[in-house]
Order: sequence, then C-alpha cells, then structure tokens
Amino acid sequence: MWAKVILACALCIAAIPSYAVTLLRDAEVERGLRSIAQPIFQAAGLSASRTKILLVDNQSLNAFVIDGSAIFIHSGLIMRMGRVEELQAVIAHEAAHIANGHLARRAANFQNARTAAGIGTALSLIVGAAAGSPEAGAAAAVGSSGSALRRFFGHTRAEESSADQSGGRYMVRAGIDPSAAVDVMRLFRGQEALNIGRQDPYVRTHPLTRDRIRALEAFAAGNAGDYPTPALNAAWFEIIQGKISAYSRAPSWTLRRTRGQNDHVALMRQAIAHHRKPDRDKTRATLKRLVAKAPDNPYVHELDGQLKLEGRDFDAAVAAYGRAVRLAPNEPLILGGYGRALLAVGQNAKARDTLERARARDPLDGRILRDLGTAYAKTGNNGMASLSIAERYALRGRLKDAAIHANRAAGLLPRGSAPWQRANDVLAAAKTSEKGKR
Repeated sequence: MWAKVILACALCIAAIPSYAVTLLRDAEVERGLRSIAQPIFQAAGLSASRTKILLVDNQSLNAFVIDGSAIFIHSGLIMRMGRVEELQAVIAHEAAHIANGHLARRAANFQNARTAAGIGTALSLIVGAAAGSPEAGAAAAVGSSGSALRRFFGHTRAEESSADQSGGRYMVRAGIDPSAAVDVMRLFRGQEALNIGRQDPYVRTHPLTRDRIRALEAFAAGNAGDYPTPALNAAWFEIIQGKISAYSRAPSWTLRRTRGQNDHVALMRQAIAHHRKPDRDKTRATLKRLVAKAPDNPYVHELDGQLKLEGRDFDAAVAAYGRAVRLAPNEPLILGGYGRALLAVGQNAKARDTLERARARDPLDGRILRDLGTAYAKTGNNGMASLSIAERYALRGRLKDAAIHANRAAGLLPRGSAPWQRANDVLAAAKTSEKGKR
C-alpha cells in the first residue's frame, strides 16, 4: 500500500506545499528496509522489531533519528545511492547514535513518543528540519525557536566521529564493505561550500569535517577485504529504488527505461506507470503478468489490490487483498489496504476488525486511523470513531483538533478502559503542547 502519510500539518495531499512532511508508507519497501537493516541492528545490539526504518518523501539528502524507535531516511538520499551497502552505511551511522546514547537529551522531551499523540508532537519538529524553516514545525509542537530546533536535531562533531567509528565497526561485524561509508560521505562533501539555505539538512545537523572523512577512509583501508553482497539485499535495494522512482518520476520516464523488460521489478514499475497515466487496460494486463510471475508474493497481490481499489474495481480489490493477507497475515499496511477495500464493498464489521488488527501493529499510519474511524461510525460505535479521529489528528500534530475529538471519545467510552486511557493520553499531550507554546 504505497501511501503518502502527512505528519504534523493540516494540508491535504492534493496540495502539499514545500514544507509539508510526509512519510511514504509501503509494506514492500518497509519489509525491504527491515531486511537490509537487520544485520546492522544485530551488530549494534538493537532490536529490529523495536526500531523502524521509515521513508520520508523528500528529495533532499538526509537521514535522522528522533529517539530509539525509528530511523528516518529521505527518499532523495536513497535514489542517489549506487549500491545497497551505501544505504546500510547510513543506517549504521544512525543506529550508532541510538546505541551510543546520543539521543538521551531528546528522550526527556518526548517520554510519550510511542503514543500517537507523542509521535505527532515529536514529528511535527521534522517539518522545519526538512524544509529549512524550523520555526514552522517547532511552533506546532513546543513553541521553540529555530535555534532550539537545530540544537534538538544537531549532533556535535565528537558525536559524529563516534557514530562514524561505531557504524564502521557494525558494518565490518556484519560482513558489509565499510568503504561504502566513505562513498556516502562524498555525497555530502560538496554541500559544506554552499550557502546554508541551499545545503541539504544532513549537513546542518551532521557537521562534516575533513578529519572525519580521513578517519573513515583510514578505517575502510584498514578493514579492506572481500565483502560479497548478499543477493537478497541487492534485490531488496532494486525493489526499493524501483518503487520510489515509479511513483516519483513521470510514467513516460519509467516506461522508457523498462521497455522490453519482463522481470519482477520492471513489471512492478510498468504497472504503476500505466496506472498513473492512467491506462486501465495496460495496468490490468501488466498486473496479470506480474501475478503470474510471482503468485506467492504477498506484495504483488497487495499492489494488485491497491491499483484495483484506486481504479474502483472494488470486488476484485477485495479478492487481491485477501490473497495478500493470507500470505502475510501480520503486515499492518496490507491489513490496512484490505480493510479499506472491505469498507468500499460495505463489509463494515469485517473492515473494522481488520483495521483494528492493523492499528494494533502500526499506530503510525494515518490512513488506517481515518478508515478505522469510518468503520466504527458505520458500525455504531461513536466513541471509538471519535478516538480514531483524535489519534489521527494527534499523529499529524494537530493537537488542538485532536483534543476536541478525544474529549468527545472520553465521554462516550467506558471509564478506565484502554480506549478511554488512549483518549486521555491525547488530551494530556494537547495540554502539554499548549503549555509549551506559552
């Protein structure tokens, strides 16, 4: 389910201004990122199940962490990389900030960052960081100044050097070529000479020095050797880049570059391109070929369901998503798409139960929360409908609006129940945010 999920802004997807922050949520892409990151996390002693890798819809070169729960990587950075080891180098560096305790000062500010309200408050800071306008995002969350936000995201040169060395050790320990970290550093080296307004955010929050680059080069030279690339990681990297480009580049660009190709990734890209043109007949024909090539791949059936749902072929979408769920019953984004398709055909109770399973596994998807609110409303549970709306607003940083719906939910839900407590979490986050603005 490729979806743009807006965080900490109140604008619809159809008119996203330059400062809006969105996550690109897709089950296949996130599965690939988990696979690519797994050896790094293991080497760093981090839990792969507790630390997500999330894709930010932004063409600038950046990657960052807020707390230990997620590493955020800009889509533009991934598209500039030439091999999977470079992506692993970035993940290793950010993982080192987590493992080395560099985020301790942030934890005090976001103790509740694992709730929808806490996540929305924290991520609203990203608005400014991603766009070079820190005041906008900070004001939405805690009312802090631009300089305070830069301090929040920024690392000292000592921390950067420490993360470089730790990240390099993680790569060697995981059997990954550490010279990829040098290649990544070279992507950023020319940025320091630019005017600050033209620099990529990474340079402003991860200060570079010649000493750091020399140290990385020396480390790579001292650990040179034979580092074969696992075929699975290379395949995932191709899928991730292929899907990002299929959705971000013009359909004609994708179709020119995949003309005559019949492999899995090419067919996936062609199906998306035909859908975006739109050309319904060619989309269907390409999807049929893709499903025939990979009948046991849940992400192929998910894409089939998504494109049919967006093409308003609702019954066929339900069938395709059903096949995807049978193959990957615990993928929250696939469950979310299935719930959306079930709503479209009026199976509201089944949609509610499916979407609740998705939300329990992933509270970061605003579309799941939106659809869950609709499902609860259609099945007559207005308290849970209001709670879902409140959490969706909270996730987007609209805590004032979230509080209105959370207050309504708290009045309708059984006092002391888990949903009632979630509504009060949103109210508490809204109150904290309002105090911060003063």
